[in-house]
Amino acid sequence: HHLKMQQRRPTVQVKMRNVINGKVLERNFAQSDVFEEADIERTKVKFLYNHKEQYWFVYEKEPSKRFLLTEELIGEATKFLKPNTILDAIEYNGKITNIELPVKMEFKVVEAPPAIRGDTAQGGVKQVKIETGAHINAPLFINQDDIIRINTETGEYVERVEKRFVPTPIGGAVNDFLVKNFSNIDDIPFTAQMEDELDNIAHGK
Repeated sequence: HHLKMQQRRPTVQVKMRNVINGKVLERNFAQSDVFEEADIERTKVKFLYNHKEQYWFVYEKEPSKRFLLTEELIGEATKFLKPNTILDAIEYNGKITNIELPVKMEFKVVEAPPAIRGDTAQGGVKQVKIETGAHINAPLFINQDDIIRINTETGEYVERVEKRFVPTPIGGAVNDFLVKNFSNIDDIPFTAQMEDELDNIAHGK
């Protein structure tokens, strides 16, 4: 944003990230200032695993070449790193300085508290835990073992990709009754499709 200082020309306040050590700095520059563009290249790499605060990767085309980046350098992106993910590595002067995740990624929900009827205190959302250990806000209908899509830039829930079929106690009893007495009309795929359609209706789709 612009800052107008008394008897001085307007300046622009800028946040900059050091591509070598990841540190963020704030500086003021005149609008007429010119800078040389950094020579940055991108290459595809695969995330392997992390141990303590070290994150190990390999080049996609050269799997024998490994390198590590620290948690301090990668920052918030570590919350969404899962093994075997292919992503972009940022290379500066022949050295890998950081990584860029795909904007949208899919994760399995490993923990999700049950939704409580009428629970709107948090705007109709609850905190769930995904397979990487990160916690995010998700709609109340999200259950454990669902697959959800997340925006890795904002850390926000985008949509449910796949859900686990979890019948209610009454639904389970009805299903058992149908299987026992009317097995020829108990169409489970149809039931699952109907549940999806009702979900879409509930969310205005």
